[in-house]
Amino acid sequence: MAPSVGIKDVARAAGVSVGTVSNVINRPDTVAGETRARVLSVIERLGYVRSESARQLRAGRSRIMGLLVLDMGNPFFVDVARGAERAARDAGLGVMVCNSDHDIGEEAEYLSLFAEQRVRGVLLTPTDATSRNINAFRRSGTPFVLVDRVAEGTTECSVSVDDVAGGALAVRHLVDAGHRSIAYVSGPPGLNQVRDRRTGALNALAEAGLGPDALRELPTERQDVAAGRDAGARLLGLADRPTAVFCANDLLALGVLQAMYAAGVVVPDDLAIVGYDDIEFAAAAAVPLTSVRQPAVTMGAMAAGLLLEETEQRTAATHEHRRVVLQPELVVRRSSLGAR
Repeated sequence: MAPSVGIKDVARAAGVSVGTVSNVINRPDTVAGETRARVLSVIERLGYVRSESARQLRAGRSRIMGLLVLDMGNPFFVDVARGAERAARDAGLGVMVCNSDHDIGEEAEYLSLFAEQRVRGVLLTPTDATSRNINAFRRSGTPFVLVDRVAEGTTECSVSVDDVAGGALAVRHLVDAGHRSIAYVSGPPGLNQVRDRRTGALNALAEAGLGPDALRELPTERQDVAAGRDAGARLLGLADRPTAVFCANDLLALGVLQAMYAAGVVVPDDLAIVGYDDIEFAAAAAVPLTSVRQPAVTMGAMAAGLLLEETEQRTAATHEHRRVVLQPELVVRRSSLGAR
C-alpha cells in the first residue's frame, strides 16, 4: 500500500509553507491566484486528501451528525434520513446513518461508536423501551434528539407524530365504513408507537360505542413484509375473522395484502386494510393502500434543525429542549373502500 500524502508533502512539492497550503484549502481567497493554482495542481497530482479527523481535532467540532434508526429497510426511515441529510448538508455537515435493526445490543454499540467518534450530535430512534441505552449515552455528553419517539423519563429534544391520533384516524375510518370487528397487526409490543396506535384505535372504537373486544390484536416480532404475511396467515385461520385490518405500518399491511391475494380473499370487498406511514409503495400496491401519512422528511429535517440549534447554543447555555409533535393525515385509497 502506498503511503498517504500529508500536507507537508504538498507544501514541499509546491515550494510553499504548510500555512499556505492550509489557506488554499480553507481560505482560498487569501492566496494569490498563481500560488493557489500551483498548490491545487500539486494536490491533484499527489492525490492529497485532507484529514478530516485531524481538522476536527484542531477545531474541536465534528462535521458529522449521527443518525440511528430502527430499520433502514423501511422506506419511512429512508425518508427520515433524507430530511435529516438535507438539513445537515445546508449546514455544511454530513450524516453517518446506522441501523439498529430493532436490536438493543446493536443500538448500544452504535451509540458507543458515535461517542468515540465525537460526532456533532445524534438523531436517535430508540429501540430500548427501558431507556437504558439512552441513559448510558447521555453520560458521554454528546447532544441527541429523539426522532419518531418520546422516551419516558427524558428531557431531550424530540420530533414525533401523534400516534394516538393516527391510530384513531385509521380505525374511525373503518368504523365509519361499517366495520365492527377489526384486527390490529401491531409489531413488537415494546415499541411506544405500537402501543400509542393501539390506544388511538381503542379510542375510536369507544367513540362508536364499541368495546375493546372489537379489536383483535395480532402482534409480530418485526414490522416488515414477511411479518405481515405471517400475520395474514394467522388472520385467515381465525374462525371469526374480522372484516378489516389496521396495520401498525405499511410494510405489515403490504404483507397482509399479499397473504390475502394468495388465498383468494378480495381486498377490500372481503377484507379492508389500512396501513401506517404512507410510504411510496403504498400507492403503488396492486390494491392501492389506505394509510395514515407521517411527514417523515419533515420529521428528519426538523430533528436535524433542533440538533444543530442545540450544538450551536450549547456553550452559551441558552438552548431550551423542545418536544415537537406533528399531526398525521389519513390518505384514503381503494384498500378500505369496500361496501359493508
